[in-house]
Amino acid sequence: MNLSKYIGDKAFMRTAILVGVPLMLQQLITGSVNLVDNLMVGQLGDAAIGGVAAVNRFYIIAQYGTNGIVAAGSIFIAQYYGARNQEKMKESFRFLINISCAIMFLFFLLAILFPTAILNFFTADAETIKMGVYYIRLVAWSYLPIALTLCLSGAMRAVGETKIPLFVSAIAVITNTILNYCLIFGKFGFPMLGIRGAAYATIVARFIEVGVLLYFLKERDFGFKTNVKEIFLVPVTLSKKIMIKAAPLAMNEILWSAGMATLFKFYSTRGPEVMSGYSIASTIGDIFFVLFGGMAAASTVLISQPLGANKLDEAKRHGYQLMGFSFVLSFIFASLMFVSSFYIPYLYHNVSVDALKIAEVMLRIQSVMFAIYVLNTQNYFILRAGGDTKSTLIMDSAFMWCINIPLVGILAYYSPLNAFLLYIAGQSTDLIKLCFGYWLVRKEKWLVNLTHEPL
Repeated sequence: MNLSKYIGDKAFMRTAILVGVPLMLQQLITGSVNLVDNLMVGQLGDAAIGGVAAVNRFYIIAQYGTNGIVAAGSIFIAQYYGARNQEKMKESFRFLINISCAIMFLFFLLAILFPTAILNFFTADAETIKMGVYYIRLVAWSYLPIALTLCLSGAMRAVGETKIPLFVSAIAVITNTILNYCLIFGKFGFPMLGIRGAAYATIVARFIEVGVLLYFLKERDFGFKTNVKEIFLVPVTLSKKIMIKAAPLAMNEILWSAGMATLFKFYSTRGPEVMSGYSIASTIGDIFFVLFGGMAAASTVLISQPLGANKLDEAKRHGYQLMGFSFVLSFIFASLMFVSSFYIPYLYHNVSVDALKIAEVMLRIQSVMFAIYVLNTQNYFILRAGGDTKSTLIMDSAFMWCINIPLVGILAYYSPLNAFLLYIAGQSTDLIKLCFGYWLVRKEKWLVNLTHEPL
């Protein structure tokens, strides 16, 4: 094997770092604050943390579905940016605003109208359902501003602007943390609202976040910027072209997040302490999975933009170099995750000892598997950057629903395996996924200039 093709030169490394690090920092801030928020909610007991975790699994389905649309729209914005076609950038931006808001509005209605049914899917514990219903009926009001935030941030990163989304995210998460502390525990003269206080804090922070992003959009000269009165002006031909790429991505994201929610349900069959422990491990793990966000941003700039400029050889070279770069970084992040497993779970109070032990072991399992997760994700980003969305659908959610979920479901309901062995069995399927995903990348069907395809 020729390993040199996986090693980038100094110019490549500099670009990857400059583009990727701001989004990694943004997600690190978000993940760290989510951990702090989780610690605060954890003070309310296992039922509260389980209820919030269940609601967040539902929200993640909405978020990932929207992310699929944003990712597809961003690919077109990035490639039209590389081709210097501002009008098509504007039309692509309008498209992703319209569709993303429609998706989030649907999930908002579901959360408001059927909160108990949503919670019942994840757990039969009455107290957990009660706490979750309190939370979801309020936090659902943050869904539409989140849709706008995802669109604005995605479009900005597609043209190489990563500092503004980082700055705005920092404002939002700091606001959320301060308000959480005030409203959950009744500090500084605020009422003590418990789990409902966490929901109110999220709503306020999300509206501030989108407000600041809109301010920067108004003040800066972005090529995709459009007038509000033109927001629905998207040519049918372009809408169809984007949807051909967006539909598999959105479907993949929805199926993948729904699959994660289903796995959450399966693991929870081993007891409420597993539900809490899995939630804690996921929240802590998110701090280290920020590497994925950085590589996603780097893939958009280093692959999608050259493809739009018809520099296919450069895009191909960058794809394999990003694979090597992410592999090296994975060992650094995996080591940090392993060390954290000894300490961070025990920052939680009023959570059962069993739940904390489960979180500790699950984090160590994730750290051992981390390099495999990273390579799988990088394969996905390479395929997506070139618009090969059918392959992303096959390697990601189709693989999950055809192999991962049936295996874990059968073991969860028809075997005596404990929570740890069940979790290891589920994670081990990623080895098969890695081989399949790399084969798809090597086929190089992702080397496509979408701006030259006929409308």
